[in-house]
Amino acid sequence: MDNLLDEIRICIACKSFLPFYPKPIIQASPLSKILIIGQAPGLKVQNSGIPWDDQSGNELRRWLNVTKSQFYNPDLFALMPMGFCYPGKGSSGDLPPRPECAPLWHQKMLAYMKGIKLTILIGQYAQKYYLKDNFSSILTENVKNHKDFLPNFLPLVHPSPRNRIWQKKNPWFEDNVLPLLQSITQELINK
Repeated sequence: MDNLLDEIRICIACKSFLPFYPKPIIQASPLSKILIIGQAPGLKVQNSGIPWDDQSGNELRRWLNVTKSQFYNPDLFALMPMGFCYPGKGSSGDLPPRPECAPLWHQKMLAYMKGIKLTILIGQYAQKYYLKDNFSSILTENVKNHKDFLPNFLPLVHPSPRNRIWQKKNPWFEDNVLPLLQSITQELINK
C-alpha cells in the first residue's frame, strides 16, 4: 500500500486541468476502519497538504465526535476524496472534483483496505459514484434515508459552513443522523 500511496501522491494525470501543480491529498492505512470519501480538497487544504484541515474539517470532527489525533490516525480513518487535488474556483464555490481520480485510484486503494467497516459518503459526487442506482439526485433524500445504506455506507451533506442553512432547515440531521454517526464511529474506533 505504501507504494500505491506514493504513486498517488506524485500523480499528475489531470495537471493540465488544475489551477495549481497537482498535490494529491490522501490518508489511508491497511488497518483503516472508517473511510471518509469527500469531494476534493479546498485551497487551504491544498496549501497545507493535510486533509480536512479547514472549517469543514472542524465541523466534520464535531459531527464524528472525535479528536484531531483520532481523526488523523490512518489506522482509524482513511481520508480519500473523489478528486485528490484542489480543482479551482467556480462561480458558486469550488469546482467539482476532477473525474479522473476516483476511477484511477479508488478501487486500487480499496483492495488494500480490507478492514473498512463504514464508508462515509460526503456530498453528491461520492454518493452518486458509490450508491449508483440507489442514488437520489436530491441530496437531502440520500441523507434522510441513510439507514437504507447501512452498514456499508452512510451518506452525509458536506460539513461546509455554507451548509449551515441546510442544517437549520433540516433539524432531523442533528437530532437523528449525528447521534447514530457518533455511536457507530465510537463503536468502530474502540474495537
